[in-house]
Amino acid sequence: MVVLAMVALLLGILCGNVIIPEQLVDSIFHASDYILYVLMFCVGISIGMNKMVFHKIKEYHVKIFIIPLGIMIGSIIGGACSVLLLDLPFHECIAVASGLGWYSLTGILLSNLGGATIGTIGFLSNLMREILSFLMIPYIAKKLNHFTAIAPAAATSEDTTLYVIMKSTSEEVAIMAVFNGVICSAMVPILIKLCYMIFL
Repeated sequence: MVVLAMVALLLGILCGNVIIPEQLVDSIFHASDYILYVLMFCVGISIGMNKMVFHKIKEYHVKIFIIPLGIMIGSIIGGACSVLLLDLPFHECIAVASGLGWYSLTGILLSNLGGATIGTIGFLSNLMREILSFLMIPYIAKKLNHFTAIAPAAATSEDTTLYVIMKSTSEEVAIMAVFNGVICSAMVPILIKLCYMIFL
């Protein structure tokens, strides 16, 4: 999945610079809202199809929200701290961090809010988060604890990084990872817009 994402990015850069005319690029950019709606529709299907998510909500009640809430808060704090290292405004840093690893959606949302530059930064930052998650999850599961291993994955814990979480932890943790991914994915568009607009 990560390799395909990198190949798609490189092909996109090549096409944008060499092959595709500028008018077509503008048309694709203006269609990004519709692409966003399709992505959100797919998230809705994912939530609706996963019956274990609803079962765990009944079993754990409010406690099941602790992991996704901690991940969201931690990510935003990390974004705030990155202001000290980067030459970017505060609202852009926390908005990028609010992508929670969902690079495709983050890129579209931030491009719509602040332009292509911040959209690209959001895309690449969250893609790197996903790539690093594949490396970090087994180590965290071994050295810390299984539930902590969900944290690096954030929104991707319900799909791309789920296999690594399952392999490194247990079935119980994998179910919680799916729930965490659903909650984080649902919150990404809200968090990005809130962080970008409130602290603008």
